[in-house]
Amino acid sequence: MRRADFDAACFDAAWNFTLPRSARPRSDRPFLVVRDPLAPPPELAGAVVAIGNFDGLHRGHKAVIARATTLAQKLSRPCAVLTFEPHPADVFAKKQVIFRLTPPQAKAAMLEKLGLDGMFVMTFDMAFAAHSAEAFTQGVLCERLQISAAVAGYDFFFGAHRSGTPEFLRDEGARLGFAVDIVERISQDEAGSLDAVSSTATRLALENGDIDLARRLLGHAYFVEGVVVHGRKLGRTLGFPTANIALDCSNHLKYGVYAVTLEADGVVRPGVASFGRRPTFDDGPPLLEVFVFDFDGNLYDKAVEVAFYGYIRGEEKFDGVPALVAQMRLDAARAREILAR
Repeated sequence: MRRADFDAACFDAAWNFTLPRSARPRSDRPFLVVRDPLAPPPELAGAVVAIGNFDGLHRGHKAVIARATTLAQKLSRPCAVLTFEPHPADVFAKKQVIFRLTPPQAKAAMLEKLGLDGMFVMTFDMAFAAHSAEAFTQGVLCERLQISAAVAGYDFFFGAHRSGTPEFLRDEGARLGFAVDIVERISQDEAGSLDAVSSTATRLALENGDIDLARRLLGHAYFVEGVVVHGRKLGRTLGFPTANIALDCSNHLKYGVYAVTLEADGVVRPGVASFGRRPTFDDGPPLLEVFVFDFDGNLYDKAVEVAFYGYIRGEEKFDGVPALVAQMRLDAARAREILAR
C-alpha cells in the first residue's frame, strides 16, 4: 500500500462520523468536529485551543484541557482541541503500529463531556510533517484556525524534525499575538513519582494486564467500543453465553480474563470477559467475549462499550471442557467480587 493510500484510508475510516444526539447535552451549542478547516466556523472563531494527540485522554491530557477551559472562560472565548489523524507514528511507519486507546468518536464524546465546544482535526501526512515549526504556528494556528490562545503540555514538540519546542511556541505567541500556556508534568501518583502520566505508560500497563495502573493513569476506566457479532455460540453450550466483539487489530491488551461492565442502550451491566484466541478450542483470531451477569436479552448487532475494572488471570489452554467450565465459574465469582468494590 502506498503511503498516500494508507493516510487516506485511515483518516476516512476514523473521522467520517457525527456525534449521536445522546452525546450532545447542550442542544443550543452543539459540539463541532471540524476537519482540515481553511478558516474556523463562526462558533469556534478566536478559540482557545488545547493541542495534542490526546489518545486515551489521560490525567495529563485532562490537565491541559482544564487549563484551556479556564483560560477560555477568562477570555470569554470558545474552547477546542486541536488533534491530528492518522497518528503520526502510524504515518512514519507506513502502517498501523500504535495501540490506540480512544476511538475517534469516543474521544469527541469525552471532550464534550469535559466542557469543550469542538475539535479541530488536521490530516497528518508526510507533507504536513514536513512543515516547519513557523509554518505550523503562523499557517495553521494563526491563519487557518485564528486562535486567541494555545495550551500544550511540557513535552509538546512540533514541526519538521520536532524543531518546535514549548519555548518556541511561547515566543511565536508573543510574535503573532496569541497567548500561550504550557502545562507542567503530571506525575503518575500523588506522591510525585518521577514517572509522568503518558499514553505510552498507559499502553504498557494494558499490555501487561495492569488494569489498576491504567485506570490511575487515565483517571477513568479503560474501555473499548464495538458492535456485538455472531460467533460460534460455544459459550451458550457451556452455560456462559457471551457478547462477542472484534477489537481493532492495533489493540494490544493482554490476553486474559477481566472483570468488566458492558453498556448497551444506555444501561450498564456487570460481567466477566475473556480476551484472546480461545486456545482450548481453535486458537483463532483475537476476540473479546463478555458474559453479562443476570442477563437474558439480545445484544447482537448492538453498539456496546466495555469498561475494564480488574485483571483476573491470563489466557490458558485447558485439558477439556469440564475443567474450563469449572474455571469460568471461579472467574465469574472473582469478577463479582472485584466489581462489588
